[in-house]
Amino acid sequence: MAKTTGKTTQSGKRSASAKQDDAIAILTADHKKVQQLFKQFEKIKEEDGAEEEMAELANQICMELTVHTQIEEEVFYPACREAIEEGDLLDEAEVEHASAKDLIAQIESMQPGDELFAAKVTVLGEYVNHHIEEEEEEMFPKVKKAKVDTEALGQEMMELKEELQSEIGLPMDMPVKATSKSSSRSAQTRRSSH
Repeated sequence: MAKTTGKTTQSGKRSASAKQDDAIAILTADHKKVQQLFKQFEKIKEEDGAEEEMAELANQICMELTVHTQIEEEVFYPACREAIEEGDLLDEAEVEHASAKDLIAQIESMQPGDELFAAKVTVLGEYVNHHIEEEEEEMFPKVKKAKVDTEALGQEMMELKEELQSEIGLPMDMPVKATSKSSSRSAQTRRSSH
């Protein structure tokens, strides 16, 4: 039987809990979650959905991104600066964060019926997708290659993440809500594919 008390099992494979606390796994999960939220927002927008649903999704997107950017800036990026020689890549990431924070502030001060509300959420999604692509395709591989202790970093990030989520009233691992139209469509798709 494989021992799972340490970072790896006796067979050399990482345990499930170690992988969940890995900094890159945490950030990647955040990326996937916020991308799902943006997709839901776009569906509602295209279907001329309820402004209340758009407001809820935009609010969740903004809260998720606020927490995510802060854990990157306070914990992940400083560790990356010490470990990899990619100052330009990290500088660009911080500039992208500043642009995202500006749009988040604008969105948070608006209502779904306001002019450019939906456009600003869409553009924020485009910025975020570009940022995610650079992190996952360029930065994360360099961090792995530099043998950064991503598990220790992940634990520090999770502590800060939980603290920040508590401060802003965002439940830990708040699920991505299915919208009434999209959830019924998902159920139909699942039924027809079986």
